[in-house]
Amino acid sequence: MLQEVTVTRYITPLREGGSLPGLVEADDFGTYVLKFTGAGQGRKTLVAEVVCGELARRLGLRVPRLVTVELDPVLGLGEPDQEVQGLLKSSGGTNLGMDFLSGALGFDPLAFEVSPEDAGRIVWFDALVNNVDRSWRNPNLLMWQGELWLIDHGATMIWQHNWPGAQASAARPYDAVGHALASFAPDVRAAAAELAPLVTEELLAEVTAEIPGVWLEDEPGFESADALRKAYAQPLLARAAVIHERIEGIK
Repeated sequence: MLQEVTVTRYITPLREGGSLPGLVEADDFGTYVLKFTGAGQGRKTLVAEVVCGELARRLGLRVPRLVTVELDPVLGLGEPDQEVQGLLKSSGGTNLGMDFLSGALGFDPLAFEVSPEDAGRIVWFDALVNNVDRSWRNPNLLMWQGELWLIDHGATMIWQHNWPGAQASAARPYDAVGHALASFAPDVRAAAAELAPLVTEELLAEVTAEIPGVWLEDEPGFESADALRKAYAQPLLARAAVIHERIEGIK
């Protein structure tokens, strides 16, 4: 299970993202980028971050370490920024944190080179989870210690926002025309041959088990958290075998 930490100090908001994540210190002396349950799509965004982040890690892609972060809303009382104060007050309990990669640079396709093999793995993975937020305008990629790291997976698995239509939504092609790595000749077929066999029921059960149960409570149409975990796994299992044939915009 993800390590659990508790916020000891709110440092500053990070205004690059639309959901206004914050930089915090925790009781393990770590520094984390905190994503709030009270922001944007709420807990579903955090579920997507956990599923995609932990799946990517198990497939050999680099993502910052994830932790669950317990937040006392009283921290918001002394915050002068009203927007930040509202987020802190509305996000008491279990939130999501990711290691802060100090000194990391935002990815610039004109400044950094990516091999077709690495580009292919990332494009294939984004197609698998239907990541619509890795464009050249907003790469959500960092260069840290000479390596390419994946961040921000909240805008993935859009079928979770309409479970009755999830099967049809998950069957749609993936549009990679504007993908941040489209210009690097991504070898998607090689990536599929390497990674698709790894996406098994067992692996997905392991990944979805990392979702905190509190984020899965009271979802309409599901009798239990375990049933909802299986619903998250099923579209990914189905897409893994065929999605490389449905990626549009990559030669």
